[in-house]
Amino acid sequence: MNALKPFLSKPWLWSWLAALATFIVTILFTGGASAFGLSQATLTFAAFSVLVGLGQMLVITLGPGNIDLSVPATITLSGTLALKFMDTQDTLILPGLAIAIGIGLCIGLANYGLIKLLRIPPIIATLSMSFLVQSMAIWSNRGLRIKPPEALAAFATGTTLGIPNIALVGLVVSLAVWWLLERSIYGRWISAIGQKLAAARMAGIPVDGTRCLTYILCAILAAFCGYLLASFSGGAALNMGAEYLLMSIAVVVIGGSAVAGGNSNVPGIWGASLFMFLVVSMLNTYGFGAGIRLILTGLIIIAVIVAASRPAGAR
Repeated sequence: MNALKPFLSKPWLWSWLAALATFIVTILFTGGASAFGLSQATLTFAAFSVLVGLGQMLVITLGPGNIDLSVPATITLSGTLALKFMDTQDTLILPGLAIAIGIGLCIGLANYGLIKLLRIPPIIATLSMSFLVQSMAIWSNRGLRIKPPEALAAFATGTTLGIPNIALVGLVVSLAVWWLLERSIYGRWISAIGQKLAAARMAGIPVDGTRCLTYILCAILAAFCGYLLASFSGGAALNMGAEYLLMSIAVVVIGGSAVAGGNSNVPGIWGASLFMFLVVSMLNTYGFGAGIRLILTGLIIIAVIVAASRPAGAR
């Protein structure tokens, strides 16, 4: 048992165990008939949560008070304008991606501009920005469902060797973020800032530049998610980013990243994203009503967080 303690102390483990247990319970209820379909759906929809969760995780790692509430609006605006620019033309897929990333870059800069120049708390600054961005999405969309290019839609809904392409994209992005956090000086900088801002300044870390880059990365990941989500769902809709506000925060917390900052957890983001989709699927499979589903989902999430936060010696 003592040999297992270092492994059991990993905060990301509990989200993965919860996801595995939920998957098994769901499959047992259906007699195994839906195992493949559930696996495909879980990997696909979890990947969208991973993309926004990774960005939110970077921001939260900066320390108390840092959060980005403009994620849903960024998803909507980037998906809308990118698809509108591409106008269903396959030759404009990469320029459309550049448009989406450019939108994320601008929103990230604007977010940090409000935080730094006007000294507005991040939660207020990003919430205010979300209203502005969502208004732009409404104005540009005009109630129309803009369709993606056929090649892009085929990629977003397709698979490679049986694995959904969206999940493979999420994996590549996750590895890139993991490398940034674990192997680059940027990762050491945001951890230091999250642990003690004053000490980071005294150590000569470029705090303002690092924080600005982090908000930009979060917005770019949300914009990239919007680009893929609109392509996967067959068009951009004004409410397509709504569910990712709380989701982007929940997967960070459930995944084991420190809410107080200074510590991030990429594997936990995947475990939490898989778990969040599976628990809703399980409750739907059992036929629970919407109210009961919300209550049980909240209780299950609390149980996972409590299990992950218990001291190693208490297990």
